[in-house]
Amino acid sequence: MAFEPEEPSGDTASYLTQIGVSALSWRALYSHGCTFTRPTFVDCMLNLVRNPNINTSWLFRADILEDDEDEKAALPLSEDYQHAPEIPEFQGLRLRRRMVRRLIPRNPARDDALVQTCLFYDHASPDVGDIDDNKVVERTLVVYLPHLAADAEFPFYHPKVRGIAFLHEWNEGVRRGEISLSFRFFSDADLSVAKLTRTAWHLLEVIHRHGQGRAAGYQKRVQHDALIPQRRVQDTYTVLKREYARSLIEGWAESTDPEKHVFEDLSIAAFLIELWADMYPGGAFPGFVDIGCGNGLLVHILNREGYTGWGFDARRRKSWTQYNIVRPSRPEASDASGHSLQQLLLLPPPVSREGASDITISGFDESLVHDGHFPKGTFIISNHADELTPWTPILAAISDCPFIAIPCCSHDLTGKKVRYKPPKGNPKAFSSYAALVEKTAEIAKDCGFDAEREMLRIPSTRNAAIIGRKKISGDSLVPDIDAIVQRYGGTDGYLETIVKLSKRTSADSGGGH
Repeated sequence: MAFEPEEPSGDTASYLTQIGVSALSWRALYSHGCTFTRPTFVDCMLNLVRNPNINTSWLFRADILEDDEDEKAALPLSEDYQHAPEIPEFQGLRLRRRMVRRLIPRNPARDDALVQTCLFYDHASPDVGDIDDNKVVERTLVVYLPHLAADAEFPFYHPKVRGIAFLHEWNEGVRRGEISLSFRFFSDADLSVAKLTRTAWHLLEVIHRHGQGRAAGYQKRVQHDALIPQRRVQDTYTVLKREYARSLIEGWAESTDPEKHVFEDLSIAAFLIELWADMYPGGAFPGFVDIGCGNGLLVHILNREGYTGWGFDARRRKSWTQYNIVRPSRPEASDASGHSLQQLLLLPPPVSREGASDITISGFDESLVHDGHFPKGTFIISNHADELTPWTPILAAISDCPFIAIPCCSHDLTGKKVRYKPPKGNPKAFSSYAALVEKTAEIAKDCGFDAEREMLRIPSTRNAAIIGRKKISGDSLVPDIDAIVQRYGGTDGYLETIVKLSKRTSADSGGGH
């Protein structure tokens, strides 16, 4: 069903009658037919109440301050709460649920948060309604009321209206319904404001799209915030963004897009900071290592935030000059200099030099090699590490370390590019990226980890994370690493790849760190 809303005629300009106010207090702007029932409409509206970012990219989320049906919703109220509106009564409808939310903007330096009351109504009794084809027409209403006294106080992301009403009417006899949207304006002049009309069209279109999608059987496949509450990560991200974003973008030394990299790594840093807050409450942070650290930005941000760690990559980057720091010598440092960013090649313990010809290893620069052993407990970060992605849980198991792996491009343990097949017996269509994520999780489980998953809120389509912060319950045995490596194809060819890379990077960098 294409979205082609109708504008009400003059005699149907109001679908709602609020008791105690003028008949045209609420003005309908658009209506549209639908094939989804009342439960689907309510479910869609609850999702939009909790996730206002679906309607506008100017918002991060909504914090639920109060909810009649959820005693856990008890966040601190802001001073804006003093402008809470009176609860309206509507003819033939009864209030069923009251929620209060705080809209959180993406840029708090530009826009203020806004507190809003959200009300759910339905028929006062099952016998009340308009009769059509001898069936009762069910009416369900959801109303948004901002906690503001005047239109001049509204932030940019919210339409300047006293209230927004979403009405769903359903006729069971013909299995058809209608949705409509009404505004309560501050003045009659607002009826002609083009921006408000566009906003009304968009708001109703979102409900139509989500409702019709659910009626057709669509189910959300991506679940965010499985490990850390959205509020914590986004609040930390906001602090990091305010502290670092501008200077990092202005001082960008690479040829790549600065905004993408800066905002993505700030988001990952925010997630890690909150993850580590749960993992090490009140305890000493054990340090981290970022394998395949690339431009070193994530290491730089975490170091600036007081988390000691380092990173290495096969190729030195321009940005290392400004990000690299010399810190006190620590056990995980690969050389006496203790630089936070180092040019190194990883040669995992299962990769043997035995059998390699003298020609193969001729000119092999051993000074550029890291042996893949880290101090116990060091948190391993593998962010778009490509060839090192499948090795990440194996390295973590060898050194008894927790890890996070954010896969990007598919490689096997030999370093070659591969296209992993979807899991056997899975009826759903799998993309090559989804298959890579599944394979990484599979290796982690075989290494004894409880492979937790999180879809990170970062500006990238490659946003799946596998986290190994705890072992599978009851599994105290040390995994057979050699058997696991052979199960996933072995390492033949990895040494040759490393040797070639060593010679190329040595020539590019003069062999120095």
